[in-house]
Amino acid sequence: NQDPLSPTDHTEFTAQLAQFSSLEQLSNVNDNLELLQNFQASTNNSQAVSLLGKEITTNGNFLQLTGGGPVGCDFSLSGDAATVVTSVYDSTGGFVKSFENKNLVAGHNTLLWDGTDQDGNPTADGSYTFEVQAADANKQNIETETFFTGTVNTVTFENNTPFLISGGQKIALGDVIRVAAPENSIEDPQFEE
Repeated sequence: NQDPLSPTDHTEFTAQLAQFSSLEQLSNVNDNLELLQNFQASTNNSQAVSLLGKEITTNGNFLQLTGGGPVGCDFSLSGDAATVVTSVYDSTGGFVKSFENKNLVAGHNTLLWDGTDQDGNPTADGSYTFEVQAADANKQNIETETFFTGTVNTVTFENNTPFLISGGQKIALGDVIRVAAPENSIEDPQFEE
């Protein structure tokens, strides 16, 4: 409030007008950011829906056994391995089977689990996990990274964020590292990391 006997000088009045103008511009920037955020969410949602029926690969150690197997255990080795041991576990973490392979090269590898337990009996279709341990010729551990590959059968939206569902696993769109048409996935298992 101005005192009529002591009016505000022109400089202060101009400064106040500039402040009001800045506040209005900040409000406009905020509105534009909200519009941009809505547009980005819409784009992400469209992208997620376009992945229905496609095979995706993401970091993870999940397996989805269907039709009795076999199912691929995808992983990457940081160096050449003389011995690689793959262990499979059921959804409760119970040990199912372990199998060993020799002389695998550094980079992406896929080993097939035949869908049987340690005694050779068929296991039930469902979700499993696996781990990979590798060693070089000098029995030194080699770093490994595991991947999950599966076909997207559902897309869900939670708090305006799309999630892909594949093999019972919920996967964030940003975690996908590879997308392929299902018929190409077996013929060309290589992918860029």
